[in-house]
Amino acid sequence: MTYDPEANEAMQKPNALAPSASDASEREGADKPKANKKSGSKPNNVRKIRIERMMSKAELARRANLSVLTIDRVEKGFGCRMDTKRKILEALGLRLADRVRVFGEEE
Repeated sequence: MTYDPEANEAMQKPNALAPSASDASEREGADKPKANKKSGSKPNNVRKIRIERMMSKAELARRANLSVLTIDRVEKGFGCRMDTKRKILEALGLRLADRVRVFGEEE
């Protein structure tokens, strides 16, 4: 078998007419909903207040004795226990009466 440099180059050059793998993934992604628009999520002001207080998620999690993942989920609007809400309010230096301002009305 002999080496043919022209055949090797043709194999390495992408065909301009053929769709690439990235084109296919972009089309597939267009049909999928955004991650933050999942059902069951409700907007809240936890992230806004945390940033106003110049606090990282890790710092809030440490002060509230919660995981960073829990803080992330709460900030994205997913539900949590009343105890978790209380811990977050106290860690942010807020009163329990501020619950509605931070988390919105309960259902």
